[in-house]
Amino acid sequence: MSDLRYLDTERLDALDAAYFQHRRPYPWINPEGLLTDTGYAALLDTLPDTPLFEEAFGVARKHGQQSHDRYALEYRPGLPLDAAWHEFVAELNGPVYTAFLQRMLGVRRVSLSCHWHYTPDGCSVSPHCDARRKLGSHIFYFNTDKDWDPSWGGETLILDSDHPPKPESAPRLEDFERITPSVAIGNRSLLFARTDHSWHAVRAIHCPPQALRRVFILVIEPGGGPSWWRRLRGQGGY
Repeated sequence: MSDLRYLDTERLDALDAAYFQHRRPYPWINPEGLLTDTGYAALLDTLPDTPLFEEAFGVARKHGQQSHDRYALEYRPGLPLDAAWHEFVAELNGPVYTAFLQRMLGVRRVSLSCHWHYTPDGCSVSPHCDARRKLGSHIFYFNTDKDWDPSWGGETLILDSDHPPKPESAPRLEDFERITPSVAIGNRSLLFARTDHSWHAVRAIHCPPQALRRVFILVIEPGGGPSWWRRLRGQGGY
């Protein structure tokens, strides 16, 4: 294992949990630089290759929502990835990041799973609130100004309405009075808590055929025992 560190602990510690928890329309924050410059560069240079991904296009969603079309890859310790990614996931499952999530979300225990989504031209993420089992998500963006033009889209949208739709529904973007785009270029991430009104989406992307919107997403769930990652390590996985 290398001596490279991926999380910038000073920046994690500097984030204000009270500000996050009282944010409207639900807890969210879009900080810059939660990864060290060297760590971000190492992950950016060794992103998984597209052939490892499964195609997820035209998949029916609950409540009649439009399909979220993309290439998807679930993390598991046995994946043929560069060591940087295995090290990063190990760090995310370590005490520093765990304590950060506990502080920000106001919970005692958390469990993580993670995956990559690569999204091509013409695809979108329709408005949704995520499953009730989740505490929240942390999305790390892996496009830079060298491979992505912001005019192509790709920003996660924070959606707000004076009369929020029920989670079990399929609203359109036009049904929300206020839409706040995240910054999704460079060493940025988006952490948000799941609520019954944590509506978010991504507009249809318009980019060249060779370009892809690339994100790494942590799904945060209540911790009820050893995480999947620790169980797999105990079985000799990573």
